Amino acid sequence: MNDFKERIAAELVAVRDRSLAYTDAEDDLLVRQHSPLMSPLVWDLAHVGNYEELWVLREAGGITPLRPEIDDLYDAFKHPRRNRPSLPILGPVEARRYIEGVRGRVLDVLDALDPDNPDPLHRDAFVFGLVIQHEHQHDETMLATLQLSREPGLVRDGDLPPGRPGGAEEVFVPAGSFLMGTGTQPWAYDNERPAHRVDLPAYWIDRLPVGNRAYAAFIEEGGYDDPRWWSQEGRLWRQETRAFAPLFWTRDGDTWWRTRFGRTEPVPMDEPVQHVSWHEADAYARWAGKRLPTEAEWEKACGWDPVAERARKYPWGDDDPGPERANLGHRAARPAPLGAYPAGASAYGAEQMVGDVWEWTASRFLPYPGFRSFPYREYSEVFFGGDYRVLRGGSWAADPAAVRTTFRNWDHPIRRQIFTGFRCARSASPEHSPGHSPKHSPGRSPGHSPGHLPKHFPERG
Repeated sequence: MNDFKERIAAELVAVRDRSLAYTDAEDDLLVRQHSPLMSPLVWDLAHVGNYEELWVLREAGGITPLRPEIDDLYDAFKHPRRNRPSLPILGPVEARRYIEGVRGRVLDVLDALDPDNPDPLHRDAFVFGLVIQHEHQHDETMLATLQLSREPGLVRDGDLPPGRPGGAEEVFVPAGSFLMGTGTQPWAYDNERPAHRVDLPAYWIDRLPVGNRAYAAFIEEGGYDDPRWWSQEGRLWRQETRAFAPLFWTRDGDTWWRTRFGRTEPVPMDEPVQHVSWHEADAYARWAGKRLPTEAEWEKACGWDPVAERARKYPWGDDDPGPERANLGHRAARPAPLGAYPAGASAYGAEQMVGDVWEWTASRFLPYPGFRSFPYREYSEVFFGGDYRVLRGGSWAADPAAVRTTFRNWDHPIRRQIFTGFRCARSASPEHSPGHSPKHSPGRSPGHSPGHLPKHFPERG
């Protein structure tokens, strides 16, 4: 193999090691459904192998199907997650044996690959990028399932850099156009394409995600009970769920606690808030005298380089993420403290836009102008036009191979089991410029700082 193929082989090994680590548990835990929102872990394990067989072996390699009789069982569009435990799916031992057999043949296809082949599945090894990213996405889904299981000792933790208190609460993004989406990233999905010009008025966006301390202030001020901050759909969601705080939070006296992978601990007030729905993010933003950014505003603040007039792959540039730039790839099983990654800042000075938490945006999931489905309609096209809201950035559980400034995630606005947070934005008044301090409503805390109060993924796998 040449260096290019060896890098892909290493990515395949790394993602499979990750899948096997998250399913290294007793059979009972793997076959049980821990929530109707999620599949049994063993379903995800066999599904990633079946997906790999469908696309690498059959579509790209022209190989005779190994187990065509199980295709229907692992078709995510035929069987909603809540129904999958009733299917005659492979057990843990058989699932591991199946995905191992698929992988051996996948490496043979990789060895014979011609990345200059004009076929779009072959060109730049797109089909391998497809299955690598797909498996990483299911690994993140597995982590969400493990969190819902509340079983301790199954998910490793790790160390993260300290936070950096203080600094600007918001950064200014001047008016002007930028290139949204991509036509150059070889492994980008169809919904990220094509690149197109978008013109935006000036706006402010939080330098950091909203933190737990600021979110706790919203709760303390009665934010969940005040109808002024909630949309009509949000009020209905509140009535149905009786939500009073982020998912997995409880209160004992004056202390907020959270359950994280089976361990109960005080909520770290210096971390980005996590496990909030779009409705909660939207209500907080209203309370703060702000709003959620559109996905165009988010992408420009994250990835646009106004000096070079080009899009960056990551906020800091095109160099791969490292431990000094972003909290990605499950370095620890939680978001990093606010301000932990100054080296990961975007050209506009926004920090922690990649990693830590997926960030809700105001935008609905819609196609870009000139969108074309590839390689299949069911990845993106069938989800356009529903109630799905776009998430950006990638969480601590997302792998760098499945993250970039143009990447679009989406989910229903009620979802909280995924690793979601947000940051706020606001339109700039005509008199505002980078030299002007942003004005806030009396008594409210902007963004993440609470000192004074202006204040998986969806069912496609």
